[in-house]
Amino acid sequence: MSSAAFQGAAVRFTVLIPARMASSRLPDKPLADIAGLPMVVRVAQRAAQSGALRTVVAADDARILRACTEHGVEAIATRADHASGSDRLAEACAALGLEGDDLVVNVQGDEPLMDPQLVHSVAAMLAAQPAASMATAAHAIASLEDFHNPNIVKLVLDAHGCASYFSRAPIPCARDLRGTEWWNGAAERAQPRLGSLAGFTPLRHIGIYSYRAAFLRSFPTLAQAPTEAIEQLEQLRALWHGHRIAVHLAEQAPGPGVDTPEDLERVRALFA
Repeated sequence: MSSAAFQGAAVRFTVLIPARMASSRLPDKPLADIAGLPMVVRVAQRAAQSGALRTVVAADDARILRACTEHGVEAIATRADHASGSDRLAEACAALGLEGDDLVVNVQGDEPLMDPQLVHSVAAMLAAQPAASMATAAHAIASLEDFHNPNIVKLVLDAHGCASYFSRAPIPCARDLRGTEWWNGAAERAQPRLGSLAGFTPLRHIGIYSYRAAFLRSFPTLAQAPTEAIEQLEQLRALWHGHRIAVHLAEQAPGPGVDTPEDLERVRALFA
């Protein structure tokens, strides 16, 4: 998709792509070849189609920087000892002089199939929600299996389209309809008093975020939330400290990311 498709929507933002060489399941993952290009370059090229002002890789290894430079992708060096991708982004944000209400979109370095339109939409969602510090995305869950899968993060929204909570557990939990698929009309059929749920569906979180730069730079200084430690979901730290997370509702999930050698082969087949 050409960046020209986004010229009419006046949203100014920078894409930051954290990339670290260490990966227990897929060594040297950022440099994995996908149809002749390193994966991190594929990610950056796709993210750049979102209409971003800049697309910058924040890397922890000279080999990543070299690969980006060879393919015309802007990249900056960051420390190798960061505990999380958010810490790496905060360093990059400061190095680039981004501050205040400047918008930053975090695209993971192992998402070579990330939809550029989704990147733009998550930035636009934050721009439209001045009370929010962050924005992210979600889509409707289609199966009971996904709803109960702890590897699939669920979230619930408030009346303003912001996240109330994220969890690996199946939320919201239907007390009277446990073990059943209670959405898409099933609730009304099983329990007529639940007819108010018509059109309601549980949501699956998509791991893409936009931030206001001032918040992103301060995020590593916030104390870890108990809920974050329990669920192992870093975004819960923002909610714990009273920050709002706006949520863009996408029609579907982006293409698969790359965590394992099997994931890599699936993505390579799509590019072949």
